[in-house]
Amino acid sequence: MKFLDQAKIYLESGHGGPGCVSFRREKYIEFGGPDGGNGGKGGDVYFEAFDTLNTLIDFRYQQHFRARPGEHGSGRNKTGAGGEDCIIKVPVGTQILDEDKETILADMTKAGQKILFLKGGDGGFGNTHYKSATNQAPRKSTPGWEGQEMAVWLRLKLIADIGLVGLPNAGKSTFLAACSNAKPKISDYPFTTLHPNLGVVRTGERDFIIADIPGLIEGAHKGQGLGDRFLGHVERTAALLHLIDITEDDPAKSYKIIRSELKKYGAGLIEREEIIALNKADALGPELSADIAKDFEKKTGKKPYIISAVSGENIDPLLFKLAEIVYKSKEDEKNKDKEDQPFEPT
Repeated sequence: MKFLDQAKIYLESGHGGPGCVSFRREKYIEFGGPDGGNGGKGGDVYFEAFDTLNTLIDFRYQQHFRARPGEHGSGRNKTGAGGEDCIIKVPVGTQILDEDKETILADMTKAGQKILFLKGGDGGFGNTHYKSATNQAPRKSTPGWEGQEMAVWLRLKLIADIGLVGLPNAGKSTFLAACSNAKPKISDYPFTTLHPNLGVVRTGERDFIIADIPGLIEGAHKGQGLGDRFLGHVERTAALLHLIDITEDDPAKSYKIIRSELKKYGAGLIEREEIIALNKADALGPELSADIAKDFEKKTGKKPYIISAVSGENIDPLLFKLAEIVYKSKEDEKNKDKEDQPFEPT
């Protein structure tokens, strides 16, 4: 399935049905009078989040969504049928933005979350509504109220626990394939990864999700390379795993390039907890890898893991550390939710 994380769609709720002008005229019935029913209410537009979806590709083929209008009122005081609602299914993690692509109107963060987005128009009044002691035969009715129209942007931010960042050819896709069942494209040239990939990692009884995004380069915030548009997929993560190619001339410089791009992107990524791993240690051997790691720590003040995604060297300790961070984050979130709940006396 092709990955699509942005789409523009057009929404319209249903118009209300018009009221009816009608009079009761039946044989052998002494008293007649107005009996025109009201129009039916127009359908509403809802958004609902599903965890079985992971892309917005469906919105490439359908951009217009309309709820059904309400039916006309009819005689014998019959109210018209209400219009059918339009329910738009989106993946968990979808943000609904205004046309400026900046104002967030809704954020679908949990499976089963359902929100009323556009309300359908109310039905018009039939002539029965206007009956009174001084107006016993009104011939007045009103059309239904119009529905609402709006164009919005959908932006998908994948729900992952750990975000995988680094320069192109740092071995991110190889690492994801080595520690999960994901099968990302792996080749020996830059920018092999063109869209985010997700992988589920199992460490004992603890599972967590890693998101691999296309590699960043210096100037990504200006649109160079593939730019930084995919960084949105790691905004919701508990921590970032920064992979660096240990065979580069200056790993510390590579680290600072990525940190600079994260800072310029914003969204709090620069403050996110970070784990650093020097990858491809199998190409240099243990002694030279250890010397480079010491030099890296001296220049950056950060102690890295030394790993090899190809051979599996030191992968398990790194994964257990990531799992510890993820589950601590989830426990903190649960405790915060409990604190935010209002007190209910027994």
